[in-house]
Amino acid sequence: MTSVPSLTPIENAHEFSADQLVDQLQVNTKAGLTKDEARRRFEELGPNALQETKREGALTILLRQFNGVIVWILAAAAAISFFLGDTVEGVAILIVLLINAITGFVLEWNASQSMEALRKLDTAPARVLRDGRIQEIPSDEITLGDVLLVEAGDVVSADGNLFDVNQLGVDESALTGESLPVEKSTAISVADAPLGDQHNRLFKGTAVVSGNGRAIVTGIGQHTELGKIATMVEEAERSATPLEEKLNSLAKRLIWITVGLAALFMIVGFVRQEEPKLLIETALALAIAAIPEGMSVVATIALAYGMLRLAEKKVIVKRLSAVETLGGTNVIFTDKTGTLTQNRIEVNTLQLPEGMAEVRVDEQAGKLEVVQGEATVMDDHGYHKLVRIGVLCNNADYEPREGEDAKEVGDPVEVALLKFALGAGVNPDEVTQQHPRKAEKAFSSDTRIMGTLHEADKRYLVAVKGATEEVLDRCDTVLKNGQPISLGETEKDAIQQVSEKMAADGLRTLAFAYREVNERPGDDFTEQNLTYLGIIGFLDPPRTEVTPALQSCREAGIKVIMVTGDHPATALTVASKVRLIEPGEEIVLTGKDLKPIGELSAAEKERVMACRVFARVSPAQKLDMIDLYQQNGDIVGMTGDGVNDAPALKKSDIGIAMGQRGTQVAAETADMVLKDDSFASIVTAIGQGRVIFENIRKFILFLLSCNMSEIFVVTFAGFLGVGNPLLPLQILFINIVTDVFPALALGVGRENRELMKQPPRNPDTPVLTNRDWWMITYYALVMTIAVLGVYWFGTRNLGMNQGMGNTITFYSLSFAQLLHVFNLYSGHGHFFRNEITTNKFIWWALVVCVVILVLTYYVPFLSQVLSIQPMTNQALLLIAAAGIFPVIVIQVIRKLTGLGE
Repeated sequence: MTSVPSLTPIENAHEFSADQLVDQLQVNTKAGLTKDEARRRFEELGPNALQETKREGALTILLRQFNGVIVWILAAAAAISFFLGDTVEGVAILIVLLINAITGFVLEWNASQSMEALRKLDTAPARVLRDGRIQEIPSDEITLGDVLLVEAGDVVSADGNLFDVNQLGVDESALTGESLPVEKSTAISVADAPLGDQHNRLFKGTAVVSGNGRAIVTGIGQHTELGKIATMVEEAERSATPLEEKLNSLAKRLIWITVGLAALFMIVGFVRQEEPKLLIETALALAIAAIPEGMSVVATIALAYGMLRLAEKKVIVKRLSAVETLGGTNVIFTDKTGTLTQNRIEVNTLQLPEGMAEVRVDEQAGKLEVVQGEATVMDDHGYHKLVRIGVLCNNADYEPREGEDAKEVGDPVEVALLKFALGAGVNPDEVTQQHPRKAEKAFSSDTRIMGTLHEADKRYLVAVKGATEEVLDRCDTVLKNGQPISLGETEKDAIQQVSEKMAADGLRTLAFAYREVNERPGDDFTEQNLTYLGIIGFLDPPRTEVTPALQSCREAGIKVIMVTGDHPATALTVASKVRLIEPGEEIVLTGKDLKPIGELSAAEKERVMACRVFARVSPAQKLDMIDLYQQNGDIVGMTGDGVNDAPALKKSDIGIAMGQRGTQVAAETADMVLKDDSFASIVTAIGQGRVIFENIRKFILFLLSCNMSEIFVVTFAGFLGVGNPLLPLQILFINIVTDVFPALALGVGRENRELMKQPPRNPDTPVLTNRDWWMITYYALVMTIAVLGVYWFGTRNLGMNQGMGNTITFYSLSFAQLLHVFNLYSGHGHFFRNEITTNKFIWWALVVCVVILVLTYYVPFLSQVLSIQPMTNQALLLIAAAGIFPVIVIQVIRKLTGLGE
């Protein structure tokens, strides 16, 4: 054993005995630290609190909204406008920048409160032994070497090694994922024991559910297991979501297109010796035309609309982009406790001498039903005896209450026995009244049994429960067919093997026995002459809605992986029950089997990625596994409810926390919170995410084909030497007004149920594929030909001046783009009835845009700013022709070639 320096938080403390820690930490377990020594250590080591990190201020977040290539280009365009004297145009561009910045700031101002939630676990006072007296102090004043006292109801304030325990049970589910309370002891744990198996340790933030104990504090603050998780939460980087990355990539592509066209246009202009100011103004118009200023606003509103839909289905989204990210998720890591299971203990299996039955307790109906096995065992005398012994040898209290949660007090296993009795038609209160308790032998780690003595009708009844081996050692008969018969060693071995098989299947087992005598027995009433009744297996039951939800995931091509800190056998049992794995896939890897990601060979990586169930996994290993899949190009979702899940929730592409049973830390770290804790809600969210991505893709297709038509109009007009048909301010108006409303209507389109029957899209696939870019170019060319055609015809054949030509082009392009929305239906249905024509928002958008265009003509201020000239009937006919021509051409070609399907 290596020596641990004094006054240093102890690593691998589970390997040390109490005597070794007394020497290392220089503490007296009977008197504790002296007041002076405690103060000295506090000054040297600091408080028992999690470190605070400096958070980003509002100004920092706001300034970051102005950091981006698109923002810089628009800012440069505004500066050039001011330089050229176009003040109105410069102000308009700045307003657009401000709107986008405010939108981004609001989205980021929901910064994670994870560290604050972790610190709230520190607020409870703690009891320590100092100067030989028990003192209550603030938990942050605990220091290394303190003797910490805990009892039922306490939240543990620091990490420590136990040296004195009395029936101590601790709920560590938030830290390790272990469903059942852990029975603590003072025996040294094995060297490589994971947290869930370190039975001689107490951990900060866990809850004491029974008994009491004393421990030597071995870790405080950031050096506790909770502190290590807090550090991982801080260090786990939350990268840009896939949608954000794809939109950024798309923006960069647009910029290169713009730069190329502008450079080509400038070169041609200089060769022609055109006026420099005109060239600059045209290049400025190109820059404004290339950037879809409304894209981020429309994306935000589309995501927000999806968020509201999900809120109605009890899914709360904290980051808007998370809705779409979940739609692209192809791997989901799910915790077991509270996610796939109900996070409560129930009687699951009865193993009686007459046979076996798997049962389910319906608390609301107060009934017990046999799920599998032999229902006839419930008619046997031994079964009814077992139910009553489970009630009598019990210190818990369970009180069902109509219209509200039942009152549960005591060990969860004993509470489960009372629920089991009610389901079996037995009233626990009546049983205990009929058999008053006269004595009790409390459970201890030495005897591993509990016994109670009761009196009824001048006779005495001994009720015993405990570890199967210990109970069998005290039994000489077994109850069969209502009669005690001799129990030999062969029968005992067979029963022990059954118990071990149940434990291997992930059940926690307790054996039950009894004895009836005429005279009151002595103090050793639990030690001999008992009659064996049977074994009860307990399990955290699976949630009923999980199995069909997992089936939906399979149909949608989503891989679901269980990652838990619980026992391997328990994890495998639950995975089988919910059909997470199929027969033949019964493989489980534990934390011991997992190397750090950097040390895995190709074969080991393949083995890890082929496994669907992982148990006894630490928070750091969860991070490694998420990283492994992310490096493989997958979009990873992570569900969880415990403190131990917080780092992984943050690291994953989409963190999903349970809202009912989940910890505050998990909820505040995650991107989404399920109010009903239902895994089925995740499937709903995935479907909504896929719909939103398809809607986003569709409105981007619309926006970019419109923007590309503006680029082509300006560029081709320049190359053809027919003047500048569109002014920069007119382009900006089209982009942020007449384009945005139809795009927004596309973004909130109706749901498509067929999307959940398709595999997830490839995470590497951009928002727009090469085929989409060809379609954008095709749509833009058709609109450009129509708009430039009427501009050329009006200025060359009808004698219209440049101002009138600009006006015709402005309204022609606006009208063509409004009608272009009807070209974007998916191919399901026909032109007059499809997802576009049946979308009421499309029609409202068209009405609003037409009204706005009418106002630009009749409101003097708007017509002056946009340089609108009075129009003749000829001009109106040209505008109508330019709007209708692209729709007719595109639909005819679509029918002939299938292009656009």
